[in-house]
Amino acid sequence: MLVLNRRTQLALLAVFLLVQPAETPVLAELAFFRSGAAMSVAGHRVDGSTVVLFLRNGGRVTCERTLLDRIEPDEMPAEAEGAPVPVLPSAPKPLRTRPYSKLIQSVSEEHGVNPDLVHALIQVESGYRANARSPKGAMGLMQLMPETVVRYSVTDPFDPVSNIRAGTRHLKKLLDKFGVHGALAAYNAGEGVVRKFQGVPPYRETQKFVSRILEIMNSLQ
Repeated sequence: MLVLNRRTQLALLAVFLLVQPAETPVLAELAFFRSGAAMSVAGHRVDGSTVVLFLRNGGRVTCERTLLDRIEPDEMPAEAEGAPVPVLPSAPKPLRTRPYSKLIQSVSEEHGVNPDLVHALIQVESGYRANARSPKGAMGLMQLMPETVVRYSVTDPFDPVSNIRAGTRHLKKLLDKFGVHGALAAYNAGEGVVRKFQGVPPYRETQKFVSRILEIMNSLQ
């Protein structure tokens, strides 16, 4: 009699486990990337500087935490579909929809500088605010320092045209001297520092500055 009751209990438990997922489906998650793309996943796990995204088909994707913007609950059940969910075709805004795009495109072509790099630098330096001023005295969209304003004979550093022209010219000279990483470091910390360390200096602020600009630039491409 005892054995029969035990088997009955196990049978009832098995039926419960089969029915339960259909009654209470597990919700999925939406992973939003800084590039503007999004992916529906079954769940995620943070592992140090990386995030593991568990796909609905049972696979997984590992990416750097810096590539993700946020992760939110998805209203669609994770087990509703057996096939993997593709990345949604949500791309970064085209250059023509970003502020000062025509001006940046024109000036960049004139000086042989990648316009994506100029856009990324402006986004980090001023957030596209033409009247931006830093505590150190940097001014305008590309945060021109007073000595840079004098060097390129800028009459109004808060004028978008004058600011972008001078900033792009200055960036081009730094690119010719130090390459992309060194040029961005010099733009932030000065040429002398880059020469001293023969590249990006071990300054947290400068390293973060360079990394952020390159991240935005890559997302635009």
